[in-house]
Amino acid sequence: MELRRALVRAAVSRPGVLLAVYPGATRQRLAVEAELARRGWPCASGPAETDLLVIVGDRGGEGEGRDEGGESDWVAGLWQGIPAPKARVWVTDPERAGDALASGLADLKRGEHENHHAHGAHGAHDEHHEHHEHHEHHEHHEHHEHHEHHEHHEHQQDGGTAPHSDHSSHDMHGGHHGHAGHDMGLIEGLPMADRADDRDGLRLDVLHVPLGPVLADWPAGLILHLTLQGDIVQEVTVEPVTTPPSPSPPFWDEPWLRAASREHISRGDAARRLCAAHLDSLGRFFAVAGWDDMAARIRHVRDRALAGATAAELTSLVRPLIRRAKRSRTLRWLTTGLGTLPAEQARQRGVTGPALVADGDAYSRMLVWLEAVGRSAAACDVTEALDTAEVVGPRGRLDTPVPPSRALLDSLPRLLEGTEFACARIIVASLDPDLDELTHVPAPGTVHSHG
Repeated sequence: MELRRALVRAAVSRPGVLLAVYPGATRQRLAVEAELARRGWPCASGPAETDLLVIVGDRGGEGEGRDEGGESDWVAGLWQGIPAPKARVWVTDPERAGDALASGLADLKRGEHENHHAHGAHGAHDEHHEHHEHHEHHEHHEHHEHHEHHEHHEHQQDGGTAPHSDHSSHDMHGGHHGHAGHDMGLIEGLPMADRADDRDGLRLDVLHVPLGPVLADWPAGLILHLTLQGDIVQEVTVEPVTTPPSPSPPFWDEPWLRAASREHISRGDAARRLCAAHLDSLGRFFAVAGWDDMAARIRHVRDRALAGATAAELTSLVRPLIRRAKRSRTLRWLTTGLGTLPAEQARQRGVTGPALVADGDAYSRMLVWLEAVGRSAAACDVTEALDTAEVVGPRGRLDTPVPPSRALLDSLPRLLEGTEFACARIIVASLDPDLDELTHVPAPGTVHSHG
């Protein structure tokens, strides 16, 4: 009983929060993340570390993989995998994110986790699940030429002979960021392995590992099914979470789509959204690479951009971060050579955004984001109307039949196959597909129509 009370007291003081985000809920996610940062509540990397489950997105009613309350199977399972004391809330209104978190904290105090349903900012709030392994941090620090303290988590080397084999502390039974199956097949560990010939003709175990849809710093709604032999990815299947179509434009693409519909959108508003979108992607990229301090700083600037900070303030905030990222030898070492996508191959696959401009690897794509952040931050106060001659959002052209993130998802298998498992999350983060684009079904006659 005393242990139980101690756990409740710890959970109530600073509860570990796990976000389960549906595609199409970027606005709500950003509101929740900003509120968590304001309160200083930590984000959990998996169910075992979770006190409060925050389900983000529209319930969507009944449908494939949902119960009568609109809950998805993977979220229901996620809830079951969280140990007590626990509570859960569902955020559908970004304006009430703070209310939802306060309600969840109150539920923890009252022990509402023992009830099947609790009450959050949107009435009865639902629960769901995904299994991730524990988050293991290996903190190393790098001092740059100018003696800048660099809180970047370097990952241990295996004798120094494999430059990319240890990009993170992932292993088959517990990863730096965690991984597990949405179908609940990994509760007691990974499934049994088969045997097959690997690329060198050796007989190695074949392991089938799903990643997503709930992982820290992971594209909302993405599931990857990986076939591994040893630590090498042999095959990849992409499976987005089934979500009801939405007429609302994707949050990050909204300014350009509204301008294409003949609404007056200023260049400054579009630049502000572009700046925040790339900062959001960079936050995931740095977090997956293990640079948590940098990820937190980047996300703070993202929130300031969305809150309406002036171009002068944003420029003063992003310049030192851009310099710091470019000077990081550790970051370059971790990400160079991963997920190389030449421009010609990108064009053939329909990629039109930063991944095409980068004409290279994960590190090159990060540099393109950094340059775009610097330019867009300086342009946030421009009042001239946005030119709609070419409708280009943060991930590429929006005036084509296929959304830009669809092309990024289609590119993932070839980029991941043949790479080491520890590198997979860095490659995914360097593309950062936005699955909100796949849920958008525009009205007839607008820029594009896709599902």
